[in-house]
Amino acid sequence: MQEVYHPIIAFYLGLQPDTEGRKIEEIWGWSYGRLEAIHDFIQWLFPLRDKSMVNLDAPVLNKEVIEKVKNSEELRSRLLHSFELMLGFYGLELVGNEVCLGDNFEERKQNWLRRGNHNFLRITRILKCLGYLGLKKEAVAFFGCLQKIYEQEGDKIGSVTFGYWQAAVRD
Repeated sequence: MQEVYHPIIAFYLGLQPDTEGRKIEEIWGWSYGRLEAIHDFIQWLFPLRDKSMVNLDAPVLNKEVIEKVKNSEELRSRLLHSFELMLGFYGLELVGNEVCLGDNFEERKQNWLRRGNHNFLRITRILKCLGYLGLKKEAVAFFGCLQKIYEQEGDKIGSVTFGYWQAAVRD
């Protein structure tokens, strides 16, 4: 008898596409332009416990999914791959246990480091998801890098957004 997986698990294992028919490996191969232009994939790569207000078809985390990911090296590794994809999108990179500015940060920040940018919400989502699914140290490292960026670019990020990021890491 074939095991039935929760949609998030099946998507992350590459067994099932999202509601738009896209498999995770396809999304991982998207250009930065496509990652910016398409808005309904982020809820699949970084699911939360609450229903998305913008993507009503996206599944939500429950206790079983959270435990399954936390206890699966394969699922955490695939989540880490999604995280590294988005770090690259922001011009950042994971080096050991730290998130650092990448060589292309100055270029990439033009895309997202602007007041009221929708990527600030994506970042909050990523921070929360990583914490829920067993990559808390990566979330803390990401926040550490964001904190340094905020020290230089706080006028673009704003204190309210930064507060959401702080709260996301505390969750």
